[in-house]
Amino acid sequence: MTTSLPESLRSTLPGRFYTDAEIFAREQEMIFERLWFCAVRAADLNKPGAYRTVQVGRESVLVNRSRSGEIRAFLNICSHRGARLCTADSGEVTRAFQCPYHAWTYDLDGRLVAAPNLTKMPDIDRVRYGLRSVAVREWLGYVWLSLAEAPPPFEATVLRDVRDRLGDIESIERYAMDELSLGRRVVYDVRANWKLLVENFMECYHCATIHPELTEVLPEFADGYAAQYYVGHGAEFGDGIEGFTVDGSAGHRRIPSIAREQDRRYFAITVRPQVFVNLVPDHVILHRMFPLAADRTMVECDWLYLPDVVDGGANLDRSVELFHRVNRQDFDACERCQPAMSSRRYRDGGVLVPSEHHIGAFHDWLCAEISR
Repeated sequence: MTTSLPESLRSTLPGRFYTDAEIFAREQEMIFERLWFCAVRAADLNKPGAYRTVQVGRESVLVNRSRSGEIRAFLNICSHRGARLCTADSGEVTRAFQCPYHAWTYDLDGRLVAAPNLTKMPDIDRVRYGLRSVAVREWLGYVWLSLAEAPPPFEATVLRDVRDRLGDIESIERYAMDELSLGRRVVYDVRANWKLLVENFMECYHCATIHPELTEVLPEFADGYAAQYYVGHGAEFGDGIEGFTVDGSAGHRRIPSIAREQDRRYFAITVRPQVFVNLVPDHVILHRMFPLAADRTMVECDWLYLPDVVDGGANLDRSVELFHRVNRQDFDACERCQPAMSSRRYRDGGVLVPSEHHIGAFHDWLCAEISR
C-alpha cells in the first residue's frame, strides 16, 4: 500500500488485487459463493418449468420455478458423472430436467426420478442422488442465492447495506420493485475487474468529467462529492428538469407508493458484493454484476417501470438512454484503468481524494472477507 501520504490522500488496493488469478479465486470462494448473490429477476421465471442458468463464483447454478410455484436453485451438475445439466442461458421444460449425457432425469424439485436401468438399482436414494440445492431468498422481485452450507443472515448483509444507505428498509420497499415490470434489459461485457466497477459507482469525483447528461439532470453531482452516500440523502433534480431522462424531459407516471420526500430525487445504493440499485420517482434501475475473470465482468442492467407504462407501449427510449450512456461512460473508464493495474506504476496502488475516502471502507471489507 502507498505510504507517507499527505492527510488529503488515502491509498487504494495494490494493482495485483485487480489482476491476480489467485486473489480472484479467493474472492469467488469467500465472497460470491458465500454471501447473498442477486442472480435472477423472479418474473423471468413466469411459469413452472421456466429456468435460468447463472454463473455464481466458480459455479453454474440452475434457477427454476417448481410445479408448486416456488423458486428453487441447484448446482447445474448431474449427480452421476458431473455433466452440465442445462447448457442454455434460459429455457423451459415441461416436467423434468434430463442430463444430455446419460439421461439421468430430475423433477423440478431436484429429485432423481428416472435413469437408464434405475429400477434395477433399488438401493439408490432418489433425494441423496438428486440435484445439489442452493439457498434461495426472494426480495425486491429478485432471486438471491447463497452457495454456503450455512448462509450468512440476509438481514445482516443485504438489508444492512440498504439500511446503512437509506436509514431504513421501508424507503426502498416504497418503490414496490416486485410489482414493477421489466421495460428494458441491457447486458454489458466489461473488460475490467469487478472492483473497479464498484469503486466507480461509489464516487462522483468523475461525474463532471465524463457524465455531462447526468450532471445536467443532477447538478450537485458536478461538485464531485458522492451525495448518494450520505445516509438518507437523494440528489435533487435540477431546476427545469422534468424527469430522469437523457434530455431532462418528462418521464413516466410516478410510482404512487413513494414518499413525498422521494419525489424529484435520485438515490443510489451499493449492495455488496455485486448489486447497484438506482431509485428515481418513475422507475428503478438495477445492475447485477457477474464477475467472470480477474479482468472481465458481465453486467445485466434492468430498467423497471409501472406495469401500465410497459404494457401500454410507452416510449422508454429517453428514459433508458440516460443511464445507458452513464453505463457506457463508466464502463469505458473502468476499461481504461484495467491495463494500468499490471503496470509497475500501480504496483503499490493509487490514491483516493477526500470525496473518495469512503471507498477505503469497501477495501477494508474486501480484505476482511477474503482473509477469513
